[in-house]
Amino acid sequence: MDFFVNSQKIDITIENEKTIGDILKAFEKEFEANNATTTGISLDGKAVGADEFDAVFEKSLSDFSKLELSIITLAEIKEAIEAEAKESLELAEKIKDISVAFQSGKDKEAAVLIANLADFINSICTTIKKTAYFPDAFKSLQKENGKSIEDFFAEMTPILADLQQAIESNDTVLVGDLAEYEISPRLVSISEILKKI
Repeated sequence: MDFFVNSQKIDITIENEKTIGDILKAFEKEFEANNATTTGISLDGKAVGADEFDAVFEKSLSDFSKLELSIITLAEIKEAIEAEAKESLELAEKIKDISVAFQSGKDKEAAVLIANLADFINSICTTIKKTAYFPDAFKSLQKENGKSIEDFFAEMTPILADLQQAIESNDTVLVGDLAEYEISPRLVSISEILKKI
């Protein structure tokens, strides 16, 4: 049987492992020791869903020729959070200029800033979801003192809906106001939350 971790073929020696469950437990033990965890399992090119785990665990290794695992490390998530804390501050500054861009006829520049904001929100949502793989390491994301990451999303969601409506109705003044007075300060506060992690 061939083994792949994040698309890299690895050589391992099978000792007493007879089933898929045995080999997965051995991998997980190794991953845990290295602050990593499995995010996806594929057997002979077919992804294994959570509802199939029990049935697959019992199957013999000899039933398959290829096991692929996707993993993520704690270091990778921390790196992403660090980068997003920095990006959040940069975006908070840039987004204040949307009004000026619209007033000086630089609609394309304003549109790029809005697209960058959408990409950032999407990226941070993905990263925050990944922190669930390491709940103990990211306790500071949960509510302690001050604002939590959940507060940020709870406040940001209706503001983004207003922004979308303002864009659709071509209300550039409202777009500028939302960007400068509502979104920018919240991007600064999310940066602070992320930095504490």
